[in-house]
Amino acid sequence: MSRTNSSPAGRLTAAQGTALSVGAVLGTGVIALPALAADIAGPASLLAWTALVVLSVPLAAAFAALGARHADAGGVSTYARLAFGERAATVAGWCFYLSIPPGATAAALFGGSYVSSALGGGTATTVVTAVALMAVVTAVNATGVRLTGRLQVILFALLLALLAAAVLFSLPHADTANLRPFAPHGWSAVGPAAALLVFCFAGWEAVAHLAGEFRRPERDLPRSTAAAVVVVGVVYLAAAFAVITVLGAGAARSGAPLGDLMARGLGEGSRPLAAVAALLLTFGTMNTYYAGAAKLGAALGRDGALPRWFARGSTAGETPRRSLLVVSALALLTLVAVAVTGTGAQPAVMFSAASFSVVYAIGVAAAVRLLPRGSWGRRSAWSALVAVLALLVLSGPHLAWPLLVACAALLSVRVTRRRRARTDPALVTAT
Repeated sequence: MSRTNSSPAGRLTAAQGTALSVGAVLGTGVIALPALAADIAGPASLLAWTALVVLSVPLAAAFAALGARHADAGGVSTYARLAFGERAATVAGWCFYLSIPPGATAAALFGGSYVSSALGGGTATTVVTAVALMAVVTAVNATGVRLTGRLQVILFALLLALLAAAVLFSLPHADTANLRPFAPHGWSAVGPAAALLVFCFAGWEAVAHLAGEFRRPERDLPRSTAAAVVVVGVVYLAAAFAVITVLGAGAARSGAPLGDLMARGLGEGSRPLAAVAALLLTFGTMNTYYAGAAKLGAALGRDGALPRWFARGSTAGETPRRSLLVVSALALLTLVAVAVTGTGAQPAVMFSAASFSVVYAIGVAAAVRLLPRGSWGRRSAWSALVAVLALLVLSGPHLAWPLLVACAALLSVRVTRRRRARTDPALVTAT
């Protein structure tokens, strides 16, 4: 499922690595989650944003250290296998794979909310847009078409431009009186807000995948990681601060907060522009979700962590249509459930964020075991592990989804071993 990068030297500079790392973390969550977090904790949600930015420092540092020491494209699943064996690797793979359907559903709904904000139609417009996004992304991936890396960079640059425009043009309308009362739902609400915002910070594990691509990974990887943490922190905090201070009590009710900010700064005519930007960004992010998950599912099928039916398309250059079909179907079913129950995107975000937290917990636990004693990477891993375990507790009932996935993953390992025992008893005895 993994491939060790054996090239003597990569091509990435620290600046290029910073851009790729920022692109891996920034996503569609920021176009909606400032409002959802404000709904949970009010202005005190800024503390949750700050806490996640602070957590990003040891988390990104731990994965950067893992990448520099074990330059492998397999990511968390590979580190879990090296540290704890097949069971942990399978759990990490399954949790990541099955975090995508609720995550994609939330992303599609976020994009749809900007269309309904610009065109009207309410929930119906939002859901129809979300279905259309899922259909287009599935079709693009099924035909084997891939967005070029350059186009993906353009889409993430679009996000930065949208954020910058929304914040800069709306800040003259900011009112610090909107920060009072600071904690209208009590200080205990900051924890659930932080658990929700994990969705925005998923992607730091991608730093480890880039290690073998740097010209001088031992020097440039830490530099690019540190710069990426700063950029992501500034962008997220600026957007959250603007949403709360400009929109005030309306922030918690906004389905398209960046569109509302642009409307305050540039007038109502800017809403269609925000909707187009949100749709393009959502398409790029969902395309990455679907393509990565489809390949991961095929690799898990090839390695026996999923049924062999999934394995077709695991070879480089092939299109994993079967795995893609499962991801797309699960995402559509999740969207239908959200639409029928009227719960909105928040539960989907929480289920996906809880799964990411489990993956991170496994990854940093592996870092504690694999990195040398006394190293900065291992110390960072210990700090990150404590924080991630706290996030798992704060996930509350939404942790049921990754726990259910983990149980299914462990059952699959047991079934696979029994199958191996029937074909090669000596192999199972050895393991």
